Amino acid sequence: MSFRVRPAGNDDFQAIYEMAKLTGGGFTNLPPDRGALVEKLIRSEKGFASDATEPTDDLFLFVLENADTGQIRGTCQLFSTVGTEAPFYSYRIGTLTQTSKALGKTFRAQMLNLTTDLEGSSEVGGLFLHPGERAGGLGLLLARSRYLFMKLHRPRFARRVIAELRGVIDESGGSPFWDAIAGRFFAMNFQEADEFNAAHGTQFIADLMPKTPIYTAMLPETATHVMGIPHPSGRAAMRMLEREGFRQDCYVDIFDGGPTMVANTDDVHTIRDSKELVLGAVADQVEGPGMIFAAGTLRHFAAACGNLRHEPDGTGTLDRRTAALLGIQPGDTFLAMSR
Repeated sequence: MSFRVRPAGNDDFQAIYEMAKLTGGGFTNLPPDRGALVEKLIRSEKGFASDATEPTDDLFLFVLENADTGQIRGTCQLFSTVGTEAPFYSYRIGTLTQTSKALGKTFRAQMLNLTTDLEGSSEVGGLFLHPGERAGGLGLLLARSRYLFMKLHRPRFARRVIAELRGVIDESGGSPFWDAIAGRFFAMNFQEADEFNAAHGTQFIADLMPKTPIYTAMLPETATHVMGIPHPSGRAAMRMLEREGFRQDCYVDIFDGGPTMVANTDDVHTIRDSKELVLGAVADQVEGPGMIFAAGTLRHFAAACGNLRHEPDGTGTLDRRTAALLGIQPGDTFLAMSR
């Protein structure tokens, strides 16, 4: 396989922008907005250049590159922490139980509470694979490359990691959840609010959103039926997150009601179970289990798929192409994770 995941650079802007235009809306971390994407690339460059030894407000932007053609066919992102520079809002779904002795009845009301509970978490997001490449395990390579990067730079990430999945969007590009709640308080539709959020952040939510709890019984069924449900295109991503150990907690996105998945960072399957090996040798061909590999730090990070042969001395042998994609030579260390 000739694909590798590597840090994004300025030369990747146009390819990332073209992919952003294919997302179909509601994809906040990959907006089809030139200015917002330029800012992301600048912020990512600073993150890769930083020598921080603790979680800070860093963004790491990666691309999936066909090393043979130079084409960029996917992208993904990592945030060291969320909510450090601006509030990170979610709705927490809770229950209020009330009893009437006169009626002899107990009522349990489901409620949405605006909260910043998830501030300080790391976040994985922005994963998008070009429609022409959605086969052959490239989505898994993109997804797991983020966790392998986290393991190689563990002090720079928090104890908890989250993933926000895009919620249900209707055929016209609107959000039933937004229309039922926030749309009543903002003079903009879902698409306008989503684009504004991608470019300017969520401070406008803090300025205008009501802080009182919302009883879901007062919402139309069009909103309650999509609450906590991922967009159809995000179901595969949700299954991958679940296999990594993420769980759907009691939080949903304030814009489209999509689910927020949560995991303890050190319990994420790829972070916990990937093995560090020393490259003992390279060969023209290698027979062995298919694996996902990662090596290098910060700007020199790379991840790729290949086969691994375990040697009796505990080292590993890779084929020359995979070693070249990773940028490693015999004696260098790398991470290996089963596919």
